[in-house]
Amino acid sequence: MNLDFRNVNTLWSSVLVETLAGLGITTAVVSPGSRSGPLTVAFAQHPDIEAIPILDERSAAFFGLGRAKKTGIPTVLVCTSGTAGANFYPAVIEARESGVPLLVLTADRPPELRHCHSGQTIDQQKLYGNYPTWQAELALPSQDMEQLCYLRQTMVQAVARSRYPTPGVVHLNVPFRDPLAPTPQPLQRQLSDFEGFFSHLVPPEATTVEQVLPWEHWLHCNRGIIIAGVDQPLDPETYARAIGHLSNMLGWVVLAEGLSPIRNYAHLVPKLISTYEFILQDSEIAHDLIPEIVIQIGAFPTSKTLRNWLSEISPQYWVIEQRGENFDPLHRKAIPLHFTLSELFEVNFPWPARSSYQQQWLSPQQQTRDKIDQQFTNTTELIESKIAWILSETLPENTPLFIANSLPVRDVEWFWQPNQRQIEPLFNRGANGIDGTLSTALGIAHQGQSAVCLTGDLALLHDSNGFLVSKQVRGHLTIIVINNQGGGIFNFLPISEFAEVFEDYFKTPQPIDFCSLCASYGIAYHQIQNWEEFTSLLTSLPQQGIRVLEIVTNGY
Repeated sequence: MNLDFRNVNTLWSSVLVETLAGLGITTAVVSPGSRSGPLTVAFAQHPDIEAIPILDERSAAFFGLGRAKKTGIPTVLVCTSGTAGANFYPAVIEARESGVPLLVLTADRPPELRHCHSGQTIDQQKLYGNYPTWQAELALPSQDMEQLCYLRQTMVQAVARSRYPTPGVVHLNVPFRDPLAPTPQPLQRQLSDFEGFFSHLVPPEATTVEQVLPWEHWLHCNRGIIIAGVDQPLDPETYARAIGHLSNMLGWVVLAEGLSPIRNYAHLVPKLISTYEFILQDSEIAHDLIPEIVIQIGAFPTSKTLRNWLSEISPQYWVIEQRGENFDPLHRKAIPLHFTLSELFEVNFPWPARSSYQQQWLSPQQQTRDKIDQQFTNTTELIESKIAWILSETLPENTPLFIANSLPVRDVEWFWQPNQRQIEPLFNRGANGIDGTLSTALGIAHQGQSAVCLTGDLALLHDSNGFLVSKQVRGHLTIIVINNQGGGIFNFLPISEFAEVFEDYFKTPQPIDFCSLCASYGIAYHQIQNWEEFTSLLTSLPQQGIRVLEIVTNGY
């Protein structure tokens, strides 16, 4: 390791550069300047990266472009703050248009020195418009280990995005406070803190499905899990078959998020775990289930329990994704793998016998599943948590189900039963907002199979103007509105303990009569009185029109 502990800026910069070296970066073109001093020192002192000083930023950028064009490896460009980065622009444009990988690091002043006429300061965020394939601003340097993990994984992502799916430019704006020179200042960190910190880094060429390295790791591991996260593939059956194939080859269980299609193709994934939210709440069991390797497919699951568990352990971590994006919000030692799941069918190994580690998952899964099923079977009261459970065993096969954000997505993750109904979960989990819930669901239902929307009362009211397009929809949409008198999810958050502001400013119950609201738009409405009635209205869906089924819940 080539880390510099003289001050927080030198440590931050050397972690950045050490990460790039581990990812196979070999060349950095550096233009002189004060604000970029910590980066310049780190590149100049690293033995595995050639740091080439070039005075003029325009020439430096095109020199780096030529180097990357010849080698196929991203060249790093480094400059100081102000107009220096603007001189990279012509080469950035050319790199974008010709598909050449560049990693542009523009040093910048800290936020408090912007917009106050501090010298050599311009707005450098999104400096290159739409030409980069990805752009971001790094956090200010810190010696906090969580922040250093964030820095490391951001650089992993930056190199990946410069190469995949199409080579191009990644721009990172890098702010620094003083001292900009390597002036010694006391730090809490020492070299021993970084033992194994960079051990997972490999050049991108080695992270493809054809390479032997990951298979060697995976096939010799009996304590591995696959996490099927938030995903909505266009071909969910092939998606499920691919994950089932991987699970069978490795002999690993699959923790399937409710928003993954996997739970609706349970016959294709026999080692499926759907109750991890509850299993991992037992600290003793959670400790016994610590894996050696985790493979994550799709975006990270909604479960906070799973998130907390994974943040406390340190397994080898691989993320399979096809979009070139970072799906690891915990900034662990994750290795991105860029290939389509269909490529997994090209790999075949003898299926291993069931391991004791598998059984450690499958036994509590069955016990927890039986307990949940029995409890809901015996529950006659209209409670919110039972709704998703009933939908999973009631909706007609292949039904598109749009799930609103906030509490409904969590209801589905916690209580959706594995089944073979091939129900298609759909959702807006890009930004996770409640806006546009009704309109999105209507778009799904238009000229398609009869669809269902599961939503809370606030999410529906927030987009009630979506009913204005109801006459244009050719198809059917059943809207199941869970009326829990406001933002039910806030009941689960710490703010619920502050009664003086909670009801009016967070839960925000709305005195809306949904029957009258539907009547004003000419929408069919029905308030559910019991579970038998609810089930009978869902076993066969109409072909035309829109209807609202309201469930006023008496608790969770």
